[in-house]
Amino acid sequence: MKYRKLGRTGIEASDLSYGLWGMSGWSGSDDAGSLRSLQASVDLGCNFFDTAWAYGNGKSDGLLGETLARNKNKRLFSASKIPPMNDRWPAKPEYAYQDVFPHDHVMKYAKNIREKLRVDSIDVLQFHVWDDSWTDQPEFRETVEELKSSKLIRWFGLSLNRWEPANGIAAIRTGLVDAVQVIYNIFDQAPEDELLPVCRELNIGVIARVPLDEGSLGGKMTLETRFPADDWRASYFGPENLKPTIERVEALKKIVPPGMTLPEMSLRFILSNPDVSTAIIGMRNLNHVKENFAASDAGPLDKALLTELKKHRWDRVPESWAD
Repeated sequence: MKYRKLGRTGIEASDLSYGLWGMSGWSGSDDAGSLRSLQASVDLGCNFFDTAWAYGNGKSDGLLGETLARNKNKRLFSASKIPPMNDRWPAKPEYAYQDVFPHDHVMKYAKNIREKLRVDSIDVLQFHVWDDSWTDQPEFRETVEELKSSKLIRWFGLSLNRWEPANGIAAIRTGLVDAVQVIYNIFDQAPEDELLPVCRELNIGVIARVPLDEGSLGGKMTLETRFPADDWRASYFGPENLKPTIERVEALKKIVPPGMTLPEMSLRFILSNPDVSTAIIGMRNLNHVKENFAASDAGPLDKALLTELKKHRWDRVPESWAD
């Protein structure tokens, strides 16, 4: 496992980190298996874990808290997220800041998350949605400063809306934001245009999420793939998105080098970018942990392959089925 600085936080984070969404919001997971996978990741050198209150109303925070408690002899870093009070994903400029992240709501969930994680201070606490139209709200600054001064949190971050990577740059420039979480993968390369250069300039940690495009870059889906109705992927890979996604995945399979898998190539594409501090990958069994972490050891892709992968960029705009 390799490690990188998470911007100005000083955290030396494993370049592949553990995402816990699949432990509560997707089908096919069980708590015992989740805890085994979490422990295996710790044993293999993972030290950065990303969760959110919205992942099962604190369930994933609780699973991570149990893992942290079992490994008190190791410095493991927790990142979680405050849900929007209006329960709307993604954020939109027509939503009033006071209806999304009012002070009392933020403080309530910060304390709830801290309790679930069983820590004195949350390492990185993020707002789960964001719109830059809120940047100049005095309550935003006052709330973040209180979170830090009260030592409820160590560092503050934003989880940026899907397919809107530049919608957060204004907030970053306030000096309040220490890290951003953004979708970045072979298909979603738009963060390279504006966001990543700003993060490089201001030494902001970059947490890349959705490295396998919600699973499609795992390479096992087909046009016949269907998910249970209560699984979020049933909407994301609905009629509007499944066919074009599979077509693009099949095109990518043709350029995977011998001896490499599509998931490995996908993860190493992200890790080839030095602007990325860590990439979140969801893992729900021991095989996933071992296979994914091997990509960290393998290092960056060669330049010729990276050049070829740039051609597979897929610029998209927010859609209701992708919320």
